[in-house]
Amino acid sequence: MGMWLGMGRKARRSYGFDEVALVPSGELTIDPNDVDTSFELGGHKFTIPIMASSMDGVVDVDFAIAMGKMGGVAVLHLEGVSTRYDNPKEAVERIVNADASEVTQIIKDVYSRPIKKELISKRLAEIKKAKVPAVVSCNPQVAGEFGPVAREAGCDIFIIQSTVISVKYESSKFKTLDLSKFCKEMKIPVLMGNTVEYKAALSLMETGCQGIFVGIGPGTACTSRGVLGIGVPQITATCDTAAARDFYYKKTGRYVPIITDGGMATGGDVCKAFAAGADGVMLGNAFARSKEAPGKGYHWGMAMPHPALPRGTRIRVGIAGTLEQILLGPAQTDDGTQNLVGALATSMGNLGAHNIREMQLVRMIIAPSIQTEGKVYQAAQRVGMKK
Repeated sequence: MGMWLGMGRKARRSYGFDEVALVPSGELTIDPNDVDTSFELGGHKFTIPIMASSMDGVVDVDFAIAMGKMGGVAVLHLEGVSTRYDNPKEAVERIVNADASEVTQIIKDVYSRPIKKELISKRLAEIKKAKVPAVVSCNPQVAGEFGPVAREAGCDIFIIQSTVISVKYESSKFKTLDLSKFCKEMKIPVLMGNTVEYKAALSLMETGCQGIFVGIGPGTACTSRGVLGIGVPQITATCDTAAARDFYYKKTGRYVPIITDGGMATGGDVCKAFAAGADGVMLGNAFARSKEAPGKGYHWGMAMPHPALPRGTRIRVGIAGTLEQILLGPAQTDDGTQNLVGALATSMGNLGAHNIREMQLVRMIIAPSIQTEGKVYQAAQRVGMKK
């Protein structure tokens, strides 16, 4: 398996969203109104299988509430500005208004403010008051400290998320977090990420976690692939971790959902993620473009504030429409960036998939020409798929 890179060294071919297409069977099509796009995560059922990434330019308390009321999930970052500042909007404005030549240093300065545990409780209380699920994330290094605080404040789902997560972690500086012990002691659903590999996913499932995030470096604002040289294209990464999930389910009878995190720009990408095996997807860029997002048309990678090796950049994505338009329509654009749930339902209908589980079984083909075939006028005029 794989191709030769040189003498004695082989590499496996991997695939991203632009290189594959979904194939209708032709045996059955379904009215999009009759398909079921819901998914379950940690014992909670959500009508929308799309999560908003825990980036400060995307999710704050108000956004989390708005997303929750629509049936989706928005994740609040416990190491972001919401837990460092009594008025996080002022911190976000500093980043948004910064000159491009100074923004990296300003972001470092903004995130140098210490985290206040009382603000963790306060933000969770604000979300819970709106009667929507409260979902938060943080790095493994602080999960042991922040987890109990979040649980006592009413957190519904807790996420441990870093560039790469593994069951075994060696450090002379940080106290190692026992992931299995943490999952047992939290008493609420714990999700983990990120990974891209079969064996790693399998070992994470054995900790007792109730969900795994897939993706290293595919995000619009993330520069990990350029800075660190690591990552696997999302179609292959999703297929591999889905295989681990299915093996683990057959072995134990416990189903651990996987969430494809990042790299999706359009409804078509979202559909391909589910066809590759995802139970849910996590998006940042798509929601950063909403009127409700705190970044006002900007967002930046979660690893960008790293004091010594930033792995993100502030990008301007603009404001395309409301959160409702982006999620549920009606779309005001022709490029697949709005009405993502409608796109998923329509694709499922055309593919004859009644639900997400059936969507995971549709036929896929390697088709790099899918993005260019017949699109010469769109490319020339920079419209539709070629904006």
